[in-house]
Amino acid sequence: MPLTLASLVQHSALKLTVRAGEDRLDTPVRWAHVSELADPVPYMEGGELLLTTAMTLDAENGEAMRRYVRRLAGAGVVGVGFAVGVNYDALPQALLDAALEEDLPLLEVPRRTPFLAISKAVSAALAADQYRAVTAGFEAQRELTRAALAEGPDAVVARLAAHVDGWAALYDASGAVVAAAPDWAARRAARLAPDVQRLRERAAPATAVVGGTDDRVELQSLGTGRRVRGALAVGTGAPLGTAERYAVHSAIALLTLTTERSRSLQAAEQRLGAAVLRMLLAGQPDHARTVAGELYGGLLDAPFRLVVAEAGSDPDPSAEPSLAVLGDTLETAAARAGEAVLAVPEGDDRLVVLAADGGAVVAACEAYGEKDAEEAGAFLGLSAPTGPIAAAGAYKQAEQALSVARRRGRTLVEHEELAAGSLLPLLADDAVRAFADGMLRALYEHDATGRGDLVASLRAWLSRHGQWDAAAADLGVHRHTLRYRMRRVEEILGRSLDDPDVRMELWLALKATGDRPPSP
Repeated sequence: MPLTLASLVQHSALKLTVRAGEDRLDTPVRWAHVSELADPVPYMEGGELLLTTAMTLDAENGEAMRRYVRRLAGAGVVGVGFAVGVNYDALPQALLDAALEEDLPLLEVPRRTPFLAISKAVSAALAADQYRAVTAGFEAQRELTRAALAEGPDAVVARLAAHVDGWAALYDASGAVVAAAPDWAARRAARLAPDVQRLRERAAPATAVVGGTDDRVELQSLGTGRRVRGALAVGTGAPLGTAERYAVHSAIALLTLTTERSRSLQAAEQRLGAAVLRMLLAGQPDHARTVAGELYGGLLDAPFRLVVAEAGSDPDPSAEPSLAVLGDTLETAAARAGEAVLAVPEGDDRLVVLAADGGAVVAACEAYGEKDAEEAGAFLGLSAPTGPIAAAGAYKQAEQALSVARRRGRTLVEHEELAAGSLLPLLADDAVRAFADGMLRALYEHDATGRGDLVASLRAWLSRHGQWDAAAADLGVHRHTLRYRMRRVEEILGRSLDDPDVRMELWLALKATGDRPPSP
């Protein structure tokens, strides 16, 4: 319990008498300060009990005392202790009237009570209060530690809310509320999502205070370095005291330990995951199951999908890398759903993920794919559902889909989309266009001289599968004219139209260029 003016008045050895401000004696006292200056305000911080004998004051001047007391009250002085029997035999009426007018507590100090005794009493009380706060903080730390070891993060949040006489909430790496106490606090915590998002964009550790005086909320990030693994919200009706602050700091340390795995453990898991993936891609599913054990074993017994992701260009070099954000998003989705996920970084710009088909991780990939490619900062290729025996084929599918995603500037492409769709969109690749332009350029140049219509004739003939009469009818020419034109095509290109590969290449070249001639 903090030291107040009331507790000083109740101190039997000091013999203090209250002369004004009786209704404000519950105000906490931060220190006792002796000053005989006419204006001690520049040397005050607020919260002090000012002790004076009015050695340099005209304490019987009403106007001077009103200015003096008004300045003290404005500076946050909690009370004045006036010693009688030193410079004034009794408490000056002008000082008393000014104190009554400002409702500032005024204590009469008898001559036999030295200011040093009051200062010692204040100092001893503050030290005792600090000791109680530290002791309570250590007890809270022990209780929170036991809760973390025995019951987990939810219990830590519940104990913390009780210690601060308010509410507390824990957010995961994505900013979602995963624990709150009391139960009603989950709704209050959810409304702070924008504030938590801003906090997550800063390097850990970071803190922010939001809300008003009746609902003051402190937000603390959880994690080390640049990686924010979560956040803690603590809501109270007033600023935290020393004991409460100890409890909050203990909770932050414990929750950071429970949400931030050690680097060595994370590296070991990644090495194990990489070994399991290599065995799957090498066609050794039984060995992969043995190595994975219970960590990934269940994942390998059901249909899964492979995701291959590559980093785009991160526009903000100070921001967290896009693949790190994607990895956190997928791990969070897996944790919420209770799924296993195997995520293996390949260097700084590539991530391979093996996740259950139809599960939360695949759904998170699809949701991530709805972002604009520039916003997401990464490209993803998603394989078709597969099993351990066909993992190598699924990996190729994911790489093919990733290649298309990059060419099309899309965040996510699924292999089923390529398998079930048309081949023609793939012809939009610059390399394919260059090939088509080079193959058809001579024909376009021939037509440009006005000596024939070889390109249109070739397109009509190929579309009719080499049927002379049907193609000639489409063009409105005699079939002998069409035969002549096809011979000219063979002469100009130096290729035989009897070769099915040549016909296929010419058809695809025509599709790639459309109706436009090659660029000069």
